[in-house]
Amino acid sequence: MQTSFPYLIDKDQSVAKQYGAVCTPDFFGFNNKGELQYRGRLDDARMESAENRVPELINAMRLIAETGQGLKQQTPSMGCSIKWRD
Repeated sequence: MQTSFPYLIDKDQSVAKQYGAVCTPDFFGFNNKGELQYRGRLDDARMESAENRVPELINAMRLIAETGQGLKQQTPSMGCSIKWRD
């Protein structure tokens, strides 16, 4: 099953700085009021096989679409630190 949703490519890094992003990838999900409801990882696959992974971002966005709120417990993203442009 494929799900689509709007996303932002932050070429000048201004949005990442505004929201305090610390690594790549760092995902932020908002409700229809523009309120931050999810900040976390794409899924739980890490560097291992992607089989049987839990699609955390998609699940969070579905919940937010249905209820307007994200889960209370969220797992932070892990990745490379952001290389900030001047």
